[in-house]
Amino acid sequence: MKPKERQAAIIDYLEVHGKTPVDNLANHFKTTGATIRKDLTALEESGKVLRTYGSVVLTNNDEGDLPIINKANINLENKKKIAKAAVELIKEGDSMIIDAGSTVLQMIPFLSKVDNLTIMTNSLHIINSLANLDKNYELLMCGGTYRPKSASFHGILAESTFEKFAFDKLFIGTDGFDLNVGSTTFNEVHGVSTAMCNAAQQIILLADSSKFGRRSPNVVCPLEKIDTIITDKGLDRQIYQTLTAKNIRVILAD
Repeated sequence: MKPKERQAAIIDYLEVHGKTPVDNLANHFKTTGATIRKDLTALEESGKVLRTYGSVVLTNNDEGDLPIINKANINLENKKKIAKAAVELIKEGDSMIIDAGSTVLQMIPFLSKVDNLTIMTNSLHIINSLANLDKNYELLMCGGTYRPKSASFHGILAESTFEKFAFDKLFIGTDGFDLNVGSTTFNEVHGVSTAMCNAAQQIILLADSSKFGRRSPNVVCPLEKIDTIITDKGLDRQIYQTLTAKNIRVILAD
């Protein structure tokens, strides 16, 4: 395989698998670590990937802002484990916000064992999934401008709706997590996510380990406002230690 062909194949691989150790790429493409590192250097210089902690992730906006249907299938098994662990933090009578992220969406099938919940969302997929559970929940949906790519509502109307409420918990996803600034997103209309953070007593971030060590353009929630992070066991040990040192509870979903 020629370098340009292999580099294109690396991009395709990362779109499906997310953050990947460099050694795994060498094994997958049956070549040496030195060859893969040359490919990654070329891709990094062109702004397509970011190397961190011995791994590599995509950095381009097209990957970060995929339609929700496409995002839902990336790292799906880890997302399901994270979502299941998130539901364990919910107790009967809780009021909560559930955002439009693909990892958060995986919570819905596990929610049926919890009764008497008040849930607000800006996600069309989530409100439909909650309605199909046929539970005695109080469901709230914000208005706003519909964004087809994420099947969610945004804008001034959506933001002002969340500003009128106070909730126990917020379950929110992320496109990237930076240890200096916190949760980030590619979504340029991220004001509603910030409004959600301001409306919740506890902020619980759901993110598979591929999201850490990468920074998207827009900051959603500063590091100091996050109470709990739920991720998978692929999280780098150094990142785990840094987060816990900042008094953030980190749950590694099994």
